[in-house]
Amino acid sequence: MILRVEHIGIAVKDMQKANDLFTMLLGQKQYKEERVESEMVTTSFYKTGETKIELLESEAPSSAISKFIEKRGEGIHHIAFEVDDIEAEMVRLREQGVVILSEKPFRGADNKMVCFLHPKSCNGVLVELCQEIK
Repeated sequence: MILRVEHIGIAVKDMQKANDLFTMLLGQKQYKEERVESEMVTTSFYKTGETKIELLESEAPSSAISKFIEKRGEGIHHIAFEVDDIEAEMVRLREQGVVILSEKPFRGADNKMVCFLHPKSCNGVLVELCQEIK
């Protein structure tokens, strides 16, 4: 079951400039910066209310974030929903015809197991499902 909006991912070209902007906008510094080697990105997290903002900066021209920025420019990359059982949600959504971009969930940032739903299945929005690793 989907529990809540967990975070909104924003692709950025320059993490330092983006951190300066979001620190000013939200009136607080990021609570975590993390490198996700499997995705070739550096992330920076801010918490605002119940939701988080995740800034994503590419570490390689071949990364999904680099390709996204090249094609669309900086901006909202994905919306993430927290789920109580990511594997069950993947099965449920596949049965409903949703295209999931990986066979199994994998380790993402912020101590989460994640998977992504193809934008063509979600009205043009890349959707991430995430579950806290216990």
